[in-house]
Amino acid sequence: MTGSLEQTVALVTGAGGGIGSAICVALAEAGATVIGADLPTIPAGRRPPSDWLALDVTRPESWDAGVTAIRARHGRLDILVNNAGIDRIERFEDMTLESWRLTQAVNSDGVFLGMQKALPLLKESGPKRRGGASIINMSSIAGLVGADFNVAYCASKGAVRLMTKAVAVEFSALGYKVRVNSVHPGGVNTGMLDSIFQAYVDLGVIDSSKTAYDLSSAAHLLRRMAEPAEIAAGVRFLASDEASFMHGSELVLDGGYTAR
Repeated sequence: MTGSLEQTVALVTGAGGGIGSAICVALAEAGATVIGADLPTIPAGRRPPSDWLALDVTRPESWDAGVTAIRARHGRLDILVNNAGIDRIERFEDMTLESWRLTQAVNSDGVFLGMQKALPLLKESGPKRRGGASIINMSSIAGLVGADFNVAYCASKGAVRLMTKAVAVEFSALGYKVRVNSVHPGGVNTGMLDSIFQAYVDLGVIDSSKTAYDLSSAAHLLRRMAEPAEIAAGVRFLASDEASFMHGSELVLDGGYTAR
């Protein structure tokens, strides 16, 4: 099987969301044992992965408990997908420090903690795979270019982009067989995107969610948004040995948004 993940164990954070759920399905279809992690409940209609962890990515003790559970249940971890994230649409001048810190805590601190806490398991598994263990950090096109009313989100996703590169450089220097790459989606048809467009309407900067959707779609060269499965396919590739020469790289899946 091309890109087979047979006999691997993968952890996906933010597994209850649209992209996270699609990543769980894609990795499972490639043969991985998938552990989904999110806040305690699985949203109605989501297909649960092979295993499930209640995990608050902002809390070190939650990560400690999760990693301990993974070791006890599976004895290994080959793939970590740091996908959990939030976006709060706000005017910069009105943003509170509390709101800023919440976005950084989930989007940036959660990635830092995930990589650090899961590293012992990943270091053990890395030498057993041709392409090594794989960490995939979900950034965004907002980690590459600015977006209005999205300062905290852009800052957090930019941090993920360079954190990924710095960790990759360090792991190479230390000889760890753990690859680290980031993924940068454009607009994706999810409930989170719907809430973002509604937030622009509520802020009074656009007249309707449909207008926001149409304008955003037109900004992509393909003139449409991505489906979650299209992003998940990129994650599946990075998780596989087919991506064995990708380390410290950024995979941009944006329908041409940043090409101009």
